[in-house]
Amino acid sequence: MKRIIAAIAIATMFFIPLNSFSLDKNSRGKAGIDYDPLEDIVVTVKIKAIRSLEMPYLGRTIDKIDTYSDPDFYVKVFINGEEFKSPVWRNQKYVYTNWSISCDVPDDVEYVNITIQLWDADLGMDKLCDIDNNYDNFPKSYDLDLIYSIRTGHWFGDDAVTPPEYWGYPDLSGYGRACGCDDNSIYQNDRDCEIWFDIYQNDYDNDGIPYWVETNIYHTDPMKNDKGSDKDGDGIPIEWEFKYGYYCWRHWWDGKIEDEWLYSPNVPEDHASLDPDNDGLNNIEEYETSQWGSDPFRRDLFIEVDQMEAGENEPPSMLPEGTKELLTTAYDKHNIVYHLDDGCMGGGETIPFENEVNWKKLHDDYYEKYFLHNGENEWRRGIFHYAAIVYDAGYPGYAIRRDMWQISSKYVNEKCRQLFFIDPAIVYGSVFMHETGHSLAIWNPGVDDPDTRYPWKFDYWKYRPYKSCMNYGYTYILVDYSDGSHGMNDFDDWHDLSLTYFNEE
Repeated sequence: MKRIIAAIAIATMFFIPLNSFSLDKNSRGKAGIDYDPLEDIVVTVKIKAIRSLEMPYLGRTIDKIDTYSDPDFYVKVFINGEEFKSPVWRNQKYVYTNWSISCDVPDDVEYVNITIQLWDADLGMDKLCDIDNNYDNFPKSYDLDLIYSIRTGHWFGDDAVTPPEYWGYPDLSGYGRACGCDDNSIYQNDRDCEIWFDIYQNDYDNDGIPYWVETNIYHTDPMKNDKGSDKDGDGIPIEWEFKYGYYCWRHWWDGKIEDEWLYSPNVPEDHASLDPDNDGLNNIEEYETSQWGSDPFRRDLFIEVDQMEAGENEPPSMLPEGTKELLTTAYDKHNIVYHLDDGCMGGGETIPFENEVNWKKLHDDYYEKYFLHNGENEWRRGIFHYAAIVYDAGYPGYAIRRDMWQISSKYVNEKCRQLFFIDPAIVYGSVFMHETGHSLAIWNPGVDDPDTRYPWKFDYWKYRPYKSCMNYGYTYILVDYSDGSHGMNDFDDWHDLSLTYFNEE
């Protein structure tokens, strides 16, 4: 009956223009308004991934969560005070899951209070891990306190959409992602972790856009699935503009909430010219890569890595799996979210074995054949950086283009044998991160200085404070750039790097 009455009302509704709509702020959050007459509203919280942000640093591990093993993570979610608990993921630093819980909420109360906590199970001494930004008044706040609106289908609080227009505290970790390092505890023992999540509600047409938004803001039919539609023809479908096109202000003088609709599915925006997070990806490219977790208001780094198959007497030239996780952790700690395409995003080619390959062949043939597929994958240029792992190109690694570099397993494997006391994942990760740094315009003094390799050279000691894999004195043993905090002759790579450099002429 609820759906029949609503359908009749919609058929006779008078649609007002988008720009003339104004919200009665006095009714916000109060009982008595049925925000979806077609459905009994159920709110779902989904946990997508968890990452320990502890990592090896100069031969030791910091940010230790579990003393004797990898973490035993589990999640607690509180929805309007009701507690839900996930299973325990035993001995896993990196959890990839789709665990979710759902809770029936009142249809006439706009705001739903949600808290997300990440725990490490440890013999009855469970520890709360840090996923908070600490923008609140508690210096040791580790959990996420969120307010979800069943009216708009968005949340705010310790995580929110915060475009450049937003004048409050920016959420540098992105929407639906939280990073415990956001309190500047990157190199402290603070149990820092990363968590990916989503919050949503059911709706009649299953397009993910709540009834209230469809009828009052977008003026679309809440009984028709609009997913994939691009009514204004600006190259971005309605569901993406809905997710990232809304944010809200909380007025400090009276606590009221004011809506801001940044992108409209009814009014074309020049998304091809918009790059609000300055990561080299415009909004069209952010949409194209959103299937892999990109965010238009948080920096993303996409790298395709193609790897060479085994030769007759040589193993395949490949990055160790542990290297991929170390690289992801290193960048994610600094809210440059790392996306490595080793075959999981449509790239990641297998290169036939060649005993030797020179710079020219890498520059011309490999780039065109394996990366761009002779023009078929031209769209990837300017979105993905490109790395080729080969057997022997003359040196352990070097830059070939602004957006391309090579790693030669012949020489890196020899380094692994020499540095037998260092995990090979670190050795590979360090040299890979070094070459990536050249595509990010890291060219400080001390970078690629050959004298920094030898303790009997002056520059070795001069640049010792520059604790970066860009410094040859730390290449192969450190998967990190420097943050400039180590005194004279140190440099802040993380601050100075440019995510747009790789696609400049």
